[in-house]
Amino acid sequence: MKKTLLSLTLILVASTSIFAQRKSDLIAEIASLKTELDSTKAIVIKAKKNEKIGLARAESFESQVQELQDANATLLKNLNSFAQVSNKNSENINKALAKLEEKENQLKAINNALSSNDSTAVVVLTNAKQSLGENAKIGVTNGSVIIASKLESLFGTTSGATVTPEGIAWLEKIGNILKANPKVSLTIEGLSMTGELDLTANQAYAIASVLEKQFAIASNRINTLGKDGNFKEGINFVLHPDYAEFYDMVKEHMKASN
Repeated sequence: MKKTLLSLTLILVASTSIFAQRKSDLIAEIASLKTELDSTKAIVIKAKKNEKIGLARAESFESQVQELQDANATLLKNLNSFAQVSNKNSENINKALAKLEEKENQLKAINNALSSNDSTAVVVLTNAKQSLGENAKIGVTNGSVIIASKLESLFGTTSGATVTPEGIAWLEKIGNILKANPKVSLTIEGLSMTGELDLTANQAYAIASVLEKQFAIASNRINTLGKDGNFKEGINFVLHPDYAEFYDMVKEHMKASN
């Protein structure tokens, strides 16, 4: 009986010892698992925190990318607008330059015509001095050569309207000057200091008739008029360019540019 009791006691003690050991091991294992769990939780929390940070950064990056795309689209649009404006400005500048070139060509043509007229005036002046002599009253005004003659030299008197033979001989020299310069026209001005413009107009017409009929000067090259001489009387022979031809030339250049 005692042996049995002792055996049971030993078994109980051993069982208790083994149970205690297992309990201790379980507690230690539980503590270890709890530690691992806490560590895992910390890692998970950190991971979630990093995930939130990553998502926030991703959203920020996406926002920045969108802003950059919008800015790039705006820049491209502005560049296209600038290119269009630049092309339009270039087109306008080219048109303006072409217009300026046309105007320059017009002015050049007019200047050339004026230079030609000036050269012609020099030639006419030389011819007049050679034909009429150094004592003749010859001047140049605004590109026109003006030859002054007294009424008595042409009509014998201040009130005459028929050219004398001496006057006809003198007019022949005027006719020769006109023939030597076919592009030159003649305006005959009858000057009066008494207001008798009809008389001076008739005297100018009489001179024109002699030039036309006796020296074959075309009538379309001669103009006549009577005018107030401002205390002077006589006849002015104004040799000048063909103003009608000059005007037509300018008009044609203007038409060509429009």
